[in-house]
Amino acid sequence: MRSPAPPTLGPIIQHHRKLRHLTLDQLAATSGVSRSMLSQIERGQANPTFSTLWNITRALHIDLSELIDAKSTHEEPIDIVASHYTPEIRTSDGRCVLRILSPVQMAGTTEWYELVIEPDGELLSDAHAAGTREHLTVLEGALSVETFGRVVPVENGETARYAADVSHVIRNRGPGAARALLVVALR
Repeated sequence: MRSPAPPTLGPIIQHHRKLRHLTLDQLAATSGVSRSMLSQIERGQANPTFSTLWNITRALHIDLSELIDAKSTHEEPIDIVASHYTPEIRTSDGRCVLRILSPVQMAGTTEWYELVIEPDGELLSDAHAAGTREHLTVLEGALSVETFGRVVPVENGETARYAADVSHVIRNRGPGAARALLVVALR
């Protein structure tokens, strides 16, 4: 007869941390466990000692038994990223802002951004990896996409899909700011 698998502690700790609206840094400060170790535990990359678990449960105001008795079918929490934690990239002239909406672990495969371009602003992109395509959905205003020497207008509500493994430009030639969802996907 096989022994039951030990409970997966990382997601349970993360669940309790997020229920209390604590960042990893805040939990590290109250528990005395380093942020790096907490992150590794939550991702299942470290096996904490009893002492470490004791410190974490004290900081979260839960009993150690809540971690040990938890079902291995524990549901993952819904991750909410506060607006001020969403990374942004700005062009040097400040007329274009890309808010990075995709999680870091998806970089290089599928990435999505909220794109805001002021009038006369543009996003110039060098060629991405071979096989990469972009999907640009205009949510407000109008943009144009230039690739292979061709300029194609993309109106409010429309989606442009195009090869991104060549140099390309997204421009706003309209009178007001334009907002779009940009998905970059490697085939």
